[in-house]
Amino acid sequence: MDEKLRSEIEATVFRRLVEHLRVRNDVQNIDLMNLAGFCRNCLGDWFKDAAQAHGIDMAKDDGRAQIYGMPYAEWKERYQKEASAQQKSSFEKAHKNHE
Repeated sequence: MDEKLRSEIEATVFRRLVEHLRVRNDVQNIDLMNLAGFCRNCLGDWFKDAAQAHGIDMAKDDGRAQIYGMPYAEWKERYQKEASAQQKSSFEKAHKNHE
């Protein structure tokens, strides 16, 4: 497999992951962080970083909107639930230095 085809396949997989996360808005970001060590916000931040590495000026909120399919504040209002004490405790133990 050449690099161009590999890149196209990776892009297809990424778009499928993003679509899956948009459909599964019942899955909370804190659960993703506690289980996988990353969440939708991380993906949005990585999107912004990659865009900037390619010379595209992008704000953090714009990168996150690419993942959420809407502004993060709107997604948060519609779908985010208050984290339980157990979720918060797990997060604190596993991600003491996470932004």
